[in-house]
Amino acid sequence: MFQFCSLYSGSSGNCSFVQTDTTKILIDAGQSSKKIEEALVSLNIEPSSIDGILITHEHSDHTKGLGIFSKKYNVPVYANDETWNAMEKQKEKVSLTNIKSFDFSEFSIGDINIRPFAIPHDAANPCGFNLYHDNKKMSIATDIGHIEKSVIDSLSDSSFLLLEANYEPEVLKYSRYPYLLKSRISGPNGHLSNEDAGKVISYLTSKGLNNAMLGHLSNENNFPELAYKTVVEQLIKNNISSDNIHLSIAKRYKPSQIINIG
Repeated sequence: MFQFCSLYSGSSGNCSFVQTDTTKILIDAGQSSKKIEEALVSLNIEPSSIDGILITHEHSDHTKGLGIFSKKYNVPVYANDETWNAMEKQKEKVSLTNIKSFDFSEFSIGDINIRPFAIPHDAANPCGFNLYHDNKKMSIATDIGHIEKSVIDSLSDSSFLLLEANYEPEVLKYSRYPYLLKSRISGPNGHLSNEDAGKVISYLTSKGLNNAMLGHLSNENNFPELAYKTVVEQLIKNNISSDNIHLSIAKRYKPSQIINIG
């Protein structure tokens, strides 16, 4: 068994769950500890069974419930040194024995092998993750300002991908956000647009991808239907049949469907 479930996704908070027969981990903890607990229980997962939490970067929509959840259930937390240093308030709540640092080398939690990779975003040292189990690979890649070759290389050979589709440029353009925030979102260290997400998924279908979930959608500058439509248009433009790729959207406020990786 190798399964993925997005518990929460969006600018309002991000948290994902991955499990095998013997290992259970979270990626990010961007909702309150209580809400994370509620989401896990709704899947019949005991919060106390979580073996570790991986952190992509320090922004609050990825770390809001981190410290309390780790403290309550004695869960190890894995982040790189720069990220730890950038989230002192959360770090203070985590016991010293549960503070785990990684570089960009491969490491393991239980029977899940993990390889972090760098992503362009305005954080201390942000990363995505490749997760491996039983010769299968899934990848988590959100908060990406632009797509670099190194990111594409890291995502290649994934059978499942959670990929950011944060905003639609025309919606962002006319949103109520101030100019500087609009520039940050659409800038090279901001977030990924729907169209760019579609281009990435289209390319990766030739590199083993058969299941993609759009995540981290903005509540102000995007709509699930628009994100889905834009990505499908890119797939059609590249002559990619719906038989070759399953496309879904992570829900904002509750768990999405469980994905079996294979």
